[in-house]
Amino acid sequence: MEPKKSPKADLTKNSKFYFAIGLCLVLLVSWRLVEWKSYEKSAIDIGVLDITDDDDEEVPLTEQLKTPPPPPAPQIRQVVEDEEEVEETVIKSTETDQEEEIIEEVEVMEEEVDVDVPFTIIEDVPLFPGCENVKKSERRNCFQEKIQRHISKNFRYPEIAQEMGIQGRVYVQFVIAKDGSITSIRTRGPDKNLEKEAARIIGKLPTMTPGKQRGRAVRVPFSIPINFRLQ
Repeated sequence: MEPKKSPKADLTKNSKFYFAIGLCLVLLVSWRLVEWKSYEKSAIDIGVLDITDDDDEEVPLTEQLKTPPPPPAPQIRQVVEDEEEVEETVIKSTETDQEEEIIEEVEVMEEEVDVDVPFTIIEDVPLFPGCENVKKSERRNCFQEKIQRHISKNFRYPEIAQEMGIQGRVYVQFVIAKDGSITSIRTRGPDKNLEKEAARIIGKLPTMTPGKQRGRAVRVPFSIPINFRLQ
C-alpha cells in the first residue's frame, strides 16, 4: 500500500516566502551595522550658555554737547551832527523821456504812412465837382449820382466788340488820391476791348476834393461796375 500524504502536511509549501523574509532581515541588520557610528563624549560636549551676564551690561550714557550760538555782530552806527549839512542826491528817472521819444516817433510814422480808407466808412467822402454845397449827409449819394452821369455821358461801345457780339459787365476799381486825382485804375471783364473802354471812361473823371479821415486827407479806393449790352 502507498502512503497517503496530506496537502496540509507539506513543509516546503511556504519555504520561498520564509526565505525571502529572512533575507530581508539579514540585509536590514547588515545595513544598520554598516551605518552605525559612535562619537566621543568630549566631542559633543557643547556646554551651557549663560545669558544672565548680558542683562547686567551697563550701556554708557552719551551726553550731547550744546554749542552756544555765535555772539551778534556789533552794530556800527554813524552819528551825524546837526550842524553838518548833508547833501541829498536826487536821482532823475529817464522813463518820461523815453515815453516822450516813443510818442514822437509814433506820431511821425503816422504822418508818413499813407492809409487807404474805403468809401463806405470814411468820415468825409470825396467831393465830386458840383457836390460842394450839398449837405454832409447827402454827399455820398451825390458822389454816386455824378459818377453815373459821367459814365453815361462818356460811354462809347467799342466797334470791335459790337462786330464780335461781345457784351458783359466790367468791374472797375480806382483810387482817389490825397490831392483829388484819379490813380491806380484796374479793370476786370469778359473782353480786353471792354476793359480798355471802361478804363478810358474812368480816366476822364475830373479832379475832386479828397476825402478826409479825422480832418486829414487820405486815399479813398472806389469800385463800380460798367455794363456793356448790345441792343
